[in-house]
Formats: sequence, structure tokens, C-alpha cells
Amino acid sequence: MPESNTNVAPATGVWLGLDVGTRDLGVAVGNDLTGRARPLKTLAMQPETMLWATLDALVKEWAPTGFVVGLPLTREGGEQPMTARARRFAATIEQRYRRPVAQQDERGSTQVAKRQFAVERAAGNAKRKHAVDIDAHAAAVILENYLAHISAGH
Repeated sequence: MPESNTNVAPATGVWLGLDVGTRDLGVAVGNDLTGRARPLKTLAMQPETMLWATLDALVKEWAPTGFVVGLPLTREGGEQPMTARARRFAATIEQRYRRPVAQQDERGSTQVAKRQFAVERAAGNAKRKHAVDIDAHAAAVILENYLAHISAGH
């Protein structure tokens, strides 16, 4: 079962999904009414001022109900160094934007995103240069997993 922050009450509306990496941050937008999400963009984690300026603009544009931050766990579901980094980032997002932040198990999200990208590319709907946005695609997978989780009443 995916790990989600149980303190986050399901709310109706738009959510932003975030896939936190060491170099990049994937961003996706989704809606809990449809249960669907789509990649928005991949941002560089540095310089921090640029990262926060871009996130501020996305929050203003999309006015999300809340955020879903991917939680990188080991294959067995245990914590690893990146887990703590993602939790700190989630706490910063919650403090900065004063909106609910859920943490969703992200195991397998990048692999799913890569497979989806390969299918899109084979169909002629994506180009190799769009592969740099794989983190945004992974954020969409994480967000859709969370939306499915809350729609199932968990």
C-alpha cells in the first residue's frame, strides 16, 4: 500500500505533484475529480532563488488545493538518505505555501514515466529532447497514484 501522509484530508481541486531529486524537481498538475495528472516542467534545484520564483509562479497560476511530494523509499519500503531530503522539502513547501502536503511512495514512478515516454515517442507524440522532462512525467505518475489512493477512500 502506498505511503501517504494521513494528516492530509482529501480536498477537492487541483494538486501539484513534486518529484524531488538532487539536481532537478519534476512538477505535475492534477485534479482529484478526474484522477488524472499531467507533467508541467522540470526545474533545476539550483539556484534556489530561481527554483522558488518558478514554484511561486506555478502556485499563483494553478492555485492548488495542496501538494503531493514523492517519497523515495528503498525497494523494501525503508528509508534512505533521499527520503529525509524529500521530507524536508515537503515541510518547506507546507510552511511556505500554507497548504496541505501529502507524501506519496514514489517507488517505480521513474520507470513508469520512462515507459510512458517511450510509448509517446514511438507514436510520434514526443521527441528525444523532451526526455529531459522525465522528472515531470514521474511527478505526474506520483500524483496520479496519490489521487487513486484518496479516491479509493484510504
